[in-house]
Amino acid sequence: MADAVQMQLDCGIGLAVLEMPHRRAVASEMRVLTGVVNEPADKLGLAHLVEQTVDKGTQDHTGRELQDEFDKIGTGVHSWCGKQASGFTSLCLPEYFARNIELQAELLRTPTFPKDSCDVAIELARQELMSLEDDAQGLADKHIGRQAMGPLLGRHTSGESETLANIYRDDFVSFWQSNYAAGKMQVSIVGPMSPSQVADIIEARFSGFGDKTQTNRDIVPVEFDAVAKHHDKQTEQEHMVIALQGVRKSGESYSAARILMGVLAGGMSARLFTEVREKLGLVYWVGGWQEHPRGAGLMYFGASTTPERCSKTYETMLAELARVGKDVTQEEVDRARTGIEVRFDIRGDVTRALCSELADDLMHFGRPVPREDKLKRLRDVTIDDVKRFWEGYVQDAPRSVVTLGPKALDS
Repeated sequence: MADAVQMQLDCGIGLAVLEMPHRRAVASEMRVLTGVVNEPADKLGLAHLVEQTVDKGTQDHTGRELQDEFDKIGTGVHSWCGKQASGFTSLCLPEYFARNIELQAELLRTPTFPKDSCDVAIELARQELMSLEDDAQGLADKHIGRQAMGPLLGRHTSGESETLANIYRDDFVSFWQSNYAAGKMQVSIVGPMSPSQVADIIEARFSGFGDKTQTNRDIVPVEFDAVAKHHDKQTEQEHMVIALQGVRKSGESYSAARILMGVLAGGMSARLFTEVREKLGLVYWVGGWQEHPRGAGLMYFGASTTPERCSKTYETMLAELARVGKDVTQEEVDRARTGIEVRFDIRGDVTRALCSELADDLMHFGRPVPREDKLKRLRDVTIDDVKRFWEGYVQDAPRSVVTLGPKALDS
């Protein structure tokens, strides 16, 4: 596979193109480097609301007409809002690529934010927050996010009920004007298009789109609170999450962290599933995952159990974290590595997934990273590397803990 080509366009956009001549479709991901960390403190949820409404009408089309134009070329735009970026992804045939970019530029550059669409978006956000009250695991995740990452990075995408009440249509317009510009954009393209073709089309459609100065690329520090807090909720289950500070995606020990996470929570043969669920029958669910704000990393280990088994589950999980670095085996390391490689290869067969990976590279490394380099780093990790990572980031590491349910942990 050829390496991706990176360019800085005159309009201000950072562009990366991975040309794949034998693919039939072209995937695009446009990231505007603005997210929940950029919201006013009294208007939390605004970044998500803007991302949800930029396509509800433009200077040239109503929202319905714009969707019809995408339908004519057999595509559409899927969007999301995160902590430090809002993304707009699409997949189309190469003969419609130029028109697809033209339409995406239209919705990003000239949204009109109809008042009725803004009102609907606010109401949907309110309903999402209300439904979260019935999702105990989702609530636990929300609490640990704020506790482990702090008041900025730990903000919830949907905001809070009291802040949604402070948001009006003018706030949509103001946030878009302040945060949407070519200089705050990174664009990734994968498919049968040459980098020069792509650059010409992107430049033509985004030239003059706001300030072209590159901004919003600074690291927002994690504010890790190493405490254990219980949130009382009358449910039949008890939910818990343990958070530890990890490493950034571009860090030297990132691959070792992935393998250790694989040993602990990489599947049905991983330690947490085997020891906590299969052998002791303590939990309905147990698992682990990582999260990576730009320049940082966090490791999470979660479980759902009964109130009576909450403390025993917590103690057992801590025991597994405490011993894994002492008795991890080469077989476990190899099995975890193989699982990561297989998922890596399967994901690499999907054009849209390759585009998302390229966008992540720009976000976390500032450049495309060849897949061969990523695989080499993974394959070069030794069992001693895994043990060193455990010693530095797991053994005796400060932890942030949230439990949610009818019973607190035993002191």
